[in-house]
Amino acid sequence: MKLVRLIANLGYGSRKEVAWMFREGRVTDLDGEVLYADDKLPHERILLDGEPLDPPPGLVLVLNKPLGVTCSRKDQGRVVYDLLPPRYRLREPALSTVGRLDRDTAGLLLFTDDGALLHRIISPRTHVPKVYEATLAEDLRGHEAELFASGTLLLESETTPLAPAQLEVLAPRHVRLVLTEGRYHQVRRMFAATGNRVETLARIAVGDLTLGDLPPGQWRALAADEVAQIFAAPL
Repeated sequence: MKLVRLIANLGYGSRKEVAWMFREGRVTDLDGEVLYADDKLPHERILLDGEPLDPPPGLVLVLNKPLGVTCSRKDQGRVVYDLLPPRYRLREPALSTVGRLDRDTAGLLLFTDDGALLHRIISPRTHVPKVYEATLAEDLRGHEAELFASGTLLLESETTPLAPAQLEVLAPRHVRLVLTEGRYHQVRRMFAATGNRVETLARIAVGDLTLGDLPPGQWRALAADEVAQIFAAPL
């Protein structure tokens, strides 16, 4: 692939705009030698304005999603793409969220431009565990763990029972829940089915991947070994 197309596909500009970057000498190799639009060079040896290029296709990002931000490209309020560099909206192939967290749910959100990987993570057949922590409006009644694990819980307006889920009680109103599917507002609806209400909700892990010390609103690219953690059992 010609360098002009590679850089344009990373979202740095249209091909015409990137072509001007070459004419202005802004694209160089690691030794500072000016590159030309039809040169061929390994991705990791290319600099733009003296900085390494963004990662190539196959990118996986993790974001610590704050409250009040929507998993959407367009919304009246803030969206998760506002927390990434603007050029990430323009990448080809497109960078998409891996599933969604609603506006009132915080925590671990993944992005990728790898469609096969995205499908593998979100497919119920893969059984990738997603781990949530929630605080509740009322004390647990004591039957929730057995009910959630039974595989018989049927949410309102649905005809297929939920897959078994694991509930860990941390305090009378504080729980950790492990799901292997991702239905619409699932955690909130599960507790609503027991007569309770979720007050705060955060996803803390996907598989064995956690946020670590990543602050709210911050993101980073994942290395290959970290992507592999997604398909491991949760901690």
